[in-house]
Parts: sequence; C-alpha cells; structure tokens
Amino acid sequence: MAGPLRMLANVGVILATSFGAVAVTGGGAAQADTQLCDKYGSTTIHDQYIVMNNRWGADTAQCINVTDHGFAVTADHHKQTNGAPASYTAIYSGCHYNNCSPGTNLPMQVSQISSATSSANFSYPNSGVYNASYDIWLDPTPKKDGANQQELMIWFNHSGPVHPVGSKVASATVGGRAWEVWTGNNGSNDVISYVAPSPINSWDFSVLDFVNDTKTRSKVTDSWYLTSIQAGFEPWVGGTGLAINSFAASVNGGGGSGSTPPVSPPSPTTAPSTTAPSTTAPSTTAPSTTAPSTTAPSTTAPQATAPPTTPPSTSPPSPGTHVDNPYVGAKGYVNPEWKAKADAEPGGSRISNNPTGVWLDRIAAIKGVNGGMGVRAHLDAALAQRAGYIQFVIYNLPGRDCAALASNGELGPAEIDRYQTDYIDPIAAIQADPKYRNLRIINIIEVDSLPNMVTNTSGASATATCQTMQQNGNYQKGVSYALGKFHPIANVYNYIDAAHHGWIGHSSNFGRAADLFATVAKSATGGLATVDGFITDTANYSALTEPYVKIDTTVNGTSVRQSKWVDWNDYVDELTFAQAFRNKLIANGFSPSIGMLIDTSRNGWGGPNRPTGPSTSTDVNTFVNESRVDRRIQAGNWCNQSGAGIGERPKAAPAEGIDAYVWIKPPGESDGASEATPNGQGKGLDQMCDPKYTGNAGNGNNLTGALPKAPLSGNWFPAQFQELMRNAYPTLS
Repeated sequence: MAGPLRMLANVGVILATSFGAVAVTGGGAAQADTQLCDKYGSTTIHDQYIVMNNRWGADTAQCINVTDHGFAVTADHHKQTNGAPASYTAIYSGCHYNNCSPGTNLPMQVSQISSATSSANFSYPNSGVYNASYDIWLDPTPKKDGANQQELMIWFNHSGPVHPVGSKVASATVGGRAWEVWTGNNGSNDVISYVAPSPINSWDFSVLDFVNDTKTRSKVTDSWYLTSIQAGFEPWVGGTGLAINSFAASVNGGGGSGSTPPVSPPSPTTAPSTTAPSTTAPSTTAPSTTAPSTTAPSTTAPQATAPPTTPPSTSPPSPGTHVDNPYVGAKGYVNPEWKAKADAEPGGSRISNNPTGVWLDRIAAIKGVNGGMGVRAHLDAALAQRAGYIQFVIYNLPGRDCAALASNGELGPAEIDRYQTDYIDPIAAIQADPKYRNLRIINIIEVDSLPNMVTNTSGASATATCQTMQQNGNYQKGVSYALGKFHPIANVYNYIDAAHHGWIGHSSNFGRAADLFATVAKSATGGLATVDGFITDTANYSALTEPYVKIDTTVNGTSVRQSKWVDWNDYVDELTFAQAFRNKLIANGFSPSIGMLIDTSRNGWGGPNRPTGPSTSTDVNTFVNESRVDRRIQAGNWCNQSGAGIGERPKAAPAEGIDAYVWIKPPGESDGASEATPNGQGKGLDQMCDPKYTGNAGNGNNLTGALPKAPLSGNWFPAQFQELMRNAYPTLS
C-alpha cells in the first residue's frame, strides 16, 4: 500500500498518546476472562504476556475476550482490501509503545541471544478477510519510543485478496518449512514477510531462524536489537472467530535464561477433532508469484522499543564451561563424509548441511576406517567449520545389541577390559585435548544397551546373548565406565540412550528402565551428575507426535490403548513419552536440569499415505490404523522401514524438557542387510531386516516392513535415502 496510510496511522497513535487517550485497561494480570473493547486497550495474563486490542485502523467496534491462555476476537469490520487493516490484535512478549510485558528481557542485542523460541495455536473462522501472523521487531538501538527500522512478519495463514507489503522476491526454507519471501517498505520501516503456502494452525519454532534469514536480506546485523515477539491477526473484513488459544515466547542470552513458560489450556481428553491438524505442513506445490491487483499489504502499527529490564549478559561461556543445554546458541558439525554421500544423490543437497551423529562402532573408527576420518579428524573439521557442537555415538559394548544380529559388534560378551582400555580410554584422551576446549562434545552412550536389559532377558523376547550380558553385568559396567571417564572433561556431555515409546512406554517397562538407568549412573565415578540427559528414538521410526490419536482417545467407548497398534502402551508418540520419562528420571534422583534428545532423522512419516485427519470409524483398531501417521505394520518393526520420511530438522530447545531434536542416525545409512552378507565386523543377518520374514513374538508375528536389497548396517543405502526425502515431514522444498 502507499506510504501515507502507514504514516497517518503513526500520527494518530502519537497524538492519542499525547492527550492521554490511549487506555491501558486491566493493569493487573487477567485472572478470569476479561473483555477489552477500548481501541488501544490491553491487559496482562499470567504476569508474563500482554494482550492488546490495538484497533488502530478502523472506527468499527471490536472487542476481544481475554482468557488465561490467549484471546478471541468479536468484530464485524468492512474495510476495503486495498487499504490498511482494521487492527493488529495480538499477544506479545517484549515492548510495544512503552508498554512492556512483565519481566521481559527485551530489547536484547541479537549477538547476545543464544536462543529465541515461540509457539502459538491459532483458530480461524470460515469467512472474512484477514491474516494470522507473527510480528517481530528489530532496531539498531534499544529505544523505547518511535518505530523500529525492521519489521519481520510470519504469515501463518491468510484469507481473501491480501498480501504482504512490497513484492515476492524469493522462496526459502526456514525452520524446516517452505515460505514465500516478500520485501518492501511501508513508508515508516522496512518489512520482510514470510508467507506459508498453506495454513499453519500451531507451531513451536525458533524465532532466531527467521532473524538469521532476515540478516541475509536486510540491514539487520548482530548489533541490532530484538524488541518484541507478537502473535495476532490483521482483519479487513469480519473478525469474529479469530483466536489465539495458547502462546509462549522465550529469549535466552549469554547463557542466562529469559524464559517464560507457555500459556496453554489443559490437554484434551476427547477423541481428536475432525478439523485440520494443528501441525499442518506447508504444501509442496509451488506458490503463485503473481499477486492480485486489488490486494493490500500488511500495515501493522509501528512498534517502539524499551531498554531491557535486566541487562543481558555480554560474556559468552568461558572455554570449557559446561552449559545446561549444549545445543542452544551453537552451530552443529556437518560430517563431510555423510554430506558428500548426500550431495551425490539427486536432491540430497536439500538436507546435506544438517548436523548428524558420528558413529564410533568399532575400535578402528577411533583412527578412521579404510582411510576415513577418525575422532581427531572430525574434531579438527568441526573447528575448521567453526561449529559449536559435535555429536559422537559411543557404540561398541561387549556383546553389543544383544537382541539384533544386524548390529552386533566386534567385542565378545566378556571383553569388558578391552572395551575400557582400547576403546573408551583413547576416545576420552582425544576429547580431553585442550585444543578442543571451546567445542561442545556430545556423546550418545551405547544405543539399545540398557533397554535390552529391561525387556530382552526373559520371556518370549529373551535372547541368549542378552541373558549372558545380564549375568555378567558388562553392559552396566561399560556404560558406568564411559560416563565416569567422559564426565571430568568440562566440555563433554553424556546422553544415555533410552530406547523409544514403543519399547519402554509400557508401564511394565517404564519404571524398571528409569530404575536401571539411575543404578548404573550412581555406580559411575561422579554418580548421577555424569549424565546430562537421555535420548529417545535413536535410529528408530516412532512418530514425534500423533495429531489424530491421543492416549486418552476413546472410540465408541473403547480406549485406543486396547487397539492392536497401541497394545496397552501408555504413550502413542515420542514427544509425550520423552517428556514423561524425563519427569520419572528426575523423580529417581537425576538433576532437574537433565534434558531429552529425540532423534527425528527418520520419523517424519509424510508422503501420500499420511492421514490428513482422524478416522470416522467406530471400530477402535480401524480408527487407530486409519488415523496414525506412523505407517509401520507394527510398532516393533525397526529395520529400514518402508514409507518412512525425514522428520523435524535439528533444532535446539524445541519443547519443554527437550534439549534438541537431533539427527543421530544419518539418513541414508542402512539399519541392516536384508540378506546374509559376509563381513569382518561381526554383523549377522537379522530376520527383521528381511522383507519376506513373517515375524516373531517381538513384532506380533507381522511382516517386517523392511526395504529390500539393503546393505550392511551403516553402509550407504541410496533407495532408502530417496524414500526418506520423498516422505519428509515437514516437506522438503
């Protein structure tokens, strides 16, 4: 739109302020529902966020009902769509025209921000003209009044003939989603807008991802200040039915925390709604690059800043400092060996710059196998990349992976001494080199080992090797030794593998697993403090979230726990399991500062077979099978699963209690050979990797769902890599 409209809005607000006409209603936090009808009325909720009516562009009435969780709009606007919107009604953290949210640490200089995240859940009406958007403001100075120089909008949804200010200049992937990028100037400030090609109802994301992308397209630099994070609506026509149901924002700087907890309603206890899912991914269809001639740009009233209520720390952690979450504010190491394989695949460059785990699956891997990179070479490469963290998988216990022949290792069940002296000690010695003291070294400790001691030593799932390892205690001794050896190195972080929800989520295993982990950690030199956290779903396929099947869903009076798929498990996805298991571990004595990792490298489950809503069936098994996004034949299937896809991209602090989503299993590396393959690594043929095998007690005597023609575990599997990209969720652009 033309500049004068925006400038007129500025003048109107300034004049109103000068004469004391801007009402700030409800000076305290909103405890019961509060109705705001004043043009610039605002109130606080939970003493953390401010909700504002902000009807700056219209004289028609607009009221908002403010709850403990967000707000809902009641309005009947009739604005021309080639002009300014009626309002920008929003909830925010930070400062807006000298009205700062309680306890905010904004403005904060971008260079001092280690993480900035937000989440919101939006509801949309079936009619009207509007956009639903985040409005994020940046300025070269932490000033309190006047418009900021850079506006960053994230359009979650829009209805009717409206588009952002300026013109479309690019398509981009930010935060793992595809966006149209628009740039322009409204006469008062520069605007960059990211427009989702299909509606997003709910998202938990990194604000910093968008700030970093904006730096490449604008004058913004690390010396600028982030002043506020706002989420709301710009209506032109209508408005009733627009609502924000929950909102959270967190900005951390210099190793200090500026977090504020989310404001969200209780989890639903009813069956999933038949409306669009709250985790809608963007369409893979290329958006139109031609805007309608009658549309109008966003014209949100400009923003003023205020200095931080608490000055942010200006000092990064000193060399070797052990931080709470090693992923926050740090760039991950990209393994050049994996990157080269991914780049060689058609379309592989779309994901090849993501950090993945470096697997140390034998003693020879310490120096490098067949001329490949060893531990020191990877650490040196991480320094050359100026990476902030690197991830190693410690994976060579005696009698390794006692329940899966495909990933058996080189050490016999009794070779605990060799494990300690020839494997752990050399790795620890290299990681302790002062040369690497500024690099956060993350060790994933022995995938599948301790969980096997919980479930595979008795009953129908027992194996002779697991029973041997239980009797000699060498899994426990090995993990304890590794924890104690790595812990004294200040910049090293230990995360123990905790299987996945389909394995440990049953009540019969949940508590026993937590008890075993605590016992092993207590036996380590340094005790429970040697553990920084745990990781779930390593090299597995369990869905991060199930949008249409919840553990408390009932179908025709029958709990989904009684379905064959859920099989009386207490969890249906990894996120709820990981968060609950963390609480159990803390109850068992681990520090409240422990965090969880979730391997999302292959649990996306997108593609044409992904459900788009809950089933309408009244049969519980049919309902679950038609509604679940995890399309495996059976939750116990683990080898090279057909239909799987790339999951969430690596991301720090994505959810409460979660240190990061990570890619520990490098996409494209096989889980195991589909037929017997001679090798010198101790790896056998596991029938769970044979697509023709009809199953056992561990997978309910079902087919394995494994892809054919798979190579040995850890070897490159091009067919799987391509399938993972095809079925990625969120989709790849």
